[in-house]
Amino acid sequence: MVGAGDAMSLPTFVTDDALAAHGNITLGEDAAHHMRVRRLETGVRVGLVDGVGSRGEGVLTQLAKRHAIVNVERTERVPAAPPVHLLLPVADRDRMLWLAEKATELSLSSWRPVLFRRSRHVNPRGEGTTFQQKVRSRMASALEQSQGAWLPVAFPEATLEHAIAGRPAGVAVVLDQGARALLDVILPAIASARDAARALPAITLAVGPEGGFEPPELAALEAAGFARVAIGAPILRFETAALAGLAAVRAALEQGAGEAGPSAIPQEASAHG
Repeated sequence: MVGAGDAMSLPTFVTDDALAAHGNITLGEDAAHHMRVRRLETGVRVGLVDGVGSRGEGVLTQLAKRHAIVNVERTERVPAAPPVHLLLPVADRDRMLWLAEKATELSLSSWRPVLFRRSRHVNPRGEGTTFQQKVRSRMASALEQSQGAWLPVAFPEATLEHAIAGRPAGVAVVLDQGARALLDVILPAIASARDAARALPAITLAVGPEGGFEPPELAALEAAGFARVAIGAPILRFETAALAGLAAVRAALEQGAGEAGPSAIPQEASAHG
């Protein structure tokens, strides 16, 4: 097992390969570059996470220009947090990348950009394969810094219809100015699951584009079971609204998990469902 205190003190890197208890792991060019920037040398101990629930520790045995090799000595499994999924607008690239980092720090389970009608007027907007790779890189960097073990599942951009069809079962809410309070919707669902000793519900949070949803879009979300909620009086930018909503949902779920006790919460929560 990897001690939490030990892991926090080690330089940590995300691997694309699943971690095994022992053996060599090869890290790619980005990790090798970061190691050189940090002036790491062979023989130093480093932390590893695979983004799907395993965290490990090992010794750097080789550092080349385009790769690094770590001999893994011990690993542990980390339970996933109760799942929270985000539908966000395809929007300004830099603001989406900032949100990707912060959402990863808050243990987001999945990330699905939606091409709303008003998204089409944004330039430059975050979409396409190259941008998806940048999102993944930012998420990996945030995971390394936050010492998490689970990367969000990052889906490509989709139409609203496909995003609605692909959402996981559970509680679904859409941020809308002037609606009922977010916690008034999710806290009863959490309490009901806790009282019945069931796993906490997955929460899907939908956030609209700059300028708001078009009426047909909001109607489609409501028809699919999304409850309209608000997180306060001020009008927020999409990335601020998403982060505030995610933080509120995560805090409520973690409080519910603590009150429910381990018997009601599966050790491998479906964060990627």
